Formats: sequence, C-alpha cells, structure tokens
Amino acid sequence: MFTLEQLSDKTAKMLLLSFLAFGIAMALTPVYTHFAYKYQWWKRHRKTSTTGEALEVIAKFRIKRHIPMMAGLVTLAAISIVTLLLNHDRSQTWLPLAGLLGGGIVGLIDDIINIRGSGEGVAGLRAPIKFAMITVVAAIGAWFFYYKLGQSAVFVPFVGDVSVGWAIIPLFILIVVSTGNAVNISDGMDGLAGGLLLSAFGAFGVISALQASFGIAAFCMTVVGALLSYLWFNIPPARFIMGDVGSFGLGTALAVVAMLTNTLFLLPIIGLVFVVEAGSSLLQITSKRLFHRKIFIAAPIHHHFEALEWPKTKVTMRFWVVGQVCAALGVILALLGGYV
Repeated sequence: MFTLEQLSDKTAKMLLLSFLAFGIAMALTPVYTHFAYKYQWWKRHRKTSTTGEALEVIAKFRIKRHIPMMAGLVTLAAISIVTLLLNHDRSQTWLPLAGLLGGGIVGLIDDIINIRGSGEGVAGLRAPIKFAMITVVAAIGAWFFYYKLGQSAVFVPFVGDVSVGWAIIPLFILIVVSTGNAVNISDGMDGLAGGLLLSAFGAFGVISALQASFGIAAFCMTVVGALLSYLWFNIPPARFIMGDVGSFGLGTALAVVAMLTNTLFLLPIIGLVFVVEAGSSLLQITSKRLFHRKIFIAAPIHHHFEALEWPKTKVTMRFWVVGQVCAALGVILALLGGYV
C-alpha cells in the first residue's frame, strides 16, 4: 500500500513527464516542419484498393494539397527522450518503449518508400512485407514477455488469471499485429487516430496507476503529452500527419501496454473505434472478393461517413466522442472486473 503522500508524489511525476513530453514535442516540431517542407515529404496516396480497383470514391473527397508525413518521428522522439532520461522504472518501460520504436522503424521504412517512390502503383511497402516485418517485431516482444518477464497468464474478468503457458507467445503476436494495423488503418483523416490514441493511452494510464504499475502509467501519460502536441497541429486542416512511423509505433506500444497490465479483454473495448475501423476494411475486402459487392460506400468506415457527405470534422469529433466514452467504460470495467 502507498501512503497519500507517496501517491501524490507519483501522480505529480506522471503529470510532469506528460508536460515535459508535450514541451519537447512542441520544441521539436519546427525542426521537423523545416525539413518536411524543404525536402517535400509529401504523402503519396494509393491509386487502387487492396482488391485492385480504382479508389474513385475516396479520391473524390481527397483535398488536393501536399501534406508532409512522418510527423510521428517527433512524437516517438519526445516519448523516448522522456522515458529514457526520467522514467526510471526500467522493468516496466523497456518493453513498451521497444514496441514503440520497433513498430516505428517498420512504419518509417514504409514512409520513406512512400515519399521516394514514383509511378501510379500502391504507395509504400507491399502489404505482405509490412505484415511480416511487424510480425517479427511482435515475435521479439512476445519472446521477451514470456521468457524474460515470465508472463504466461491471461486475466479473465470475474474469474481471475488463467494460465495459457507458451500459448501467450502467439497471443501476444496476434494482439500486437492486430492493434498496430488497426491504428494504422484509422490514420486516414485529420486528427482521427491522434485523438483516439490520446483517449486509449489516457485510459490505460489510469488503469495501470490503479494497479500500482506507476512506470507503465508514467509511460502512458508521456504518450498523452506528446500526442497533445501532435494534435495541436493535426486537427483539421492538418499541417502534417503522423505517417506509418507514428501509427505503427503507437499502435504496437498500445498493445504491449495492454499485455503488461493484463487487460487483454479491455483493449477491444477501450479501442473499440480501432476495432470497427479495421473490421470495416476486413468486411469490405471479404465481401468484394467472395460476393463481388460492397458493404460500405468506402472503407474504412470513416470514409463511408465521408461519402455520406458528413464533414470531416464531424466524423473526427464524433469518433473522438465514441473513443472517449469507450475509454471511460474501460476504466469502469477495470474497477468492477477485478483488474485493479
């Protein structure tokens, strides 16, 4: 048990790290912006869908402007600096930080190919290659999680820990790869992924603090601070976008945090919008390949609402509201379900 004074000190530290991450990210942003516009790190949009046809619906609503990508570099740099220098709970922060950087490296490679590529084909890495690379990152994390941290149980609400032995390794890989891809899919509209990630990491920060895992809580709040800086510039109309370096890095870190806090069953609730975004794309692809017809006007689902002539800001902010409600629900279920 912690005394009130100790809890106050730890809470103050978490908030301080969040503030410092915000300040560092704000300070680094002009440096990134200078190079991004000077060297024209413009995002190249895909011309065809996963199933091969032209993206006519999405192209119709696309704003004809150059938007620099890879702004996630600033976010990852701010989080890494604060975590390495000021968050001394190494046993709790090495794995989420490694997931952040590992996923970020995969995304960075994809972004660089996107920027430097030419022609009318699909921008960035081919999907199978990207999937294989993020799987390797997840597998390394899973090995560390099982063999070094000795984790082999999954908490089932109202039941308790259920040991799954070595099966925790493929489960860890599945969760990390799924979450990383879901966040990446959601990063298709100004402010959308950033706002949803802010709510999700905020919820896990509260849950981990209630579990007395203050190193993880401080990491989550550090991410929140860095994301607040990113959102300052990314709200519609966005000055830049995080790119795959940000979405894959942050998505991977989010999954690792869920595994470390043993809140696997809370992740799809807290990240419900990410689940719906990825699920809508999967359903659309499956339906077109099997039945040669669409379920949605366009996928992922934020483009469906855009095609229904919802303003981009309405789509983004309503998805934010849903994300915030789900984050609050996740904290409530953590309290009621025995997670803390």
